Amino acid sequence: MVFDKIKEIVSEYADVDPEKITLESSLEDLGMDSLDVVDLFMNIEDEFNIELPEDEMENLKTLGDLVEYVEAHN
Repeated sequence: MVFDKIKEIVSEYADVDPEKITLESSLEDLGMDSLDVVDLFMNIEDEFNIELPEDEMENLKTLGDLVEYVEAHN
């Protein structure tokens, strides 16, 4: 499942208990700064073999948004 893999990746970057990560979690709420987010997106691109265009990244506010994007482009 896409969400489970993204949750695993996010928990590593944000150093957050995976049980506390939901589809409604925002990257900001998880304590990620802009550099963390860029690294996270690069890792997700590699993991799912997709490209996250820079202009799309701004629209990905929650993990739900990110999961939807990955599912639509994977």
